[in-house]
Amino acid sequence: MARLLDAPPRWRTATEYVEATLKAAILEGRLAAGTPLRQDDIARDLQVSRMPVREALRQLEAQALVDSVPHKGAVVTDISASDAADSFAIRRGLEVVALRLSIPNLTAEDGVAAAALIDAMEEEADPGQLGQLNRRFHMALYARAGRPRLLGLVDRELAVFDRYLRFFLAAQGRERMAQQDHRAMLAAARAGEVQQAAEVLERHIDAAAAAMAGFFAGRG
Repeated sequence: MARLLDAPPRWRTATEYVEATLKAAILEGRLAAGTPLRQDDIARDLQVSRMPVREALRQLEAQALVDSVPHKGAVVTDISASDAADSFAIRRGLEVVALRLSIPNLTAEDGVAAAALIDAMEEEADPGQLGQLNRRFHMALYARAGRPRLLGLVDRELAVFDRYLRFFLAAQGRERMAQQDHRAMLAAARAGEVQQAAEVLERHIDAAAAAMAGFFAGRG
């Protein structure tokens, strides 16, 4: 563990130091998926107490960089390029259909609710909450599709995708949320422009997929 951890020595708090050190090691691939993150070992190697280690692991779990596994404790999350690509492909197939079916039935109130969720995403700092807001925004645009089973599949896939979103934002920064796509999609939906909205959604998902693939490729 000590050989894999490397970070600048000065941070405002011990928790920030531990979080930044582990985060860098995970995102750069120096800590492989499934690696146990034992609090005592980390505390010893980074010369801190267990309390900031415990809090740092909690924050990394919120960013989908760490999993809490029963009987094993904290481990580095197992997210791969192929799994991420599968998730994006499934989303593209399901969500474009849902959006096309929903737009003709959307109400003014639906548009107001979706716009409020975009604004909420701008203000939200917590990665877990940000993922939930993103999921609610997309579902607000698909909600009038009139296909309960389809919407159930979309909602479940968005719940799965939340993990990849939090991981991606931890790696690339929250500015990669592509809020401009959300606004463009909402504007087209409000105007009843089904084809335009669908094209924005396709580009939105394809761009995110390419960015995620590029991240994994650069990680090696």
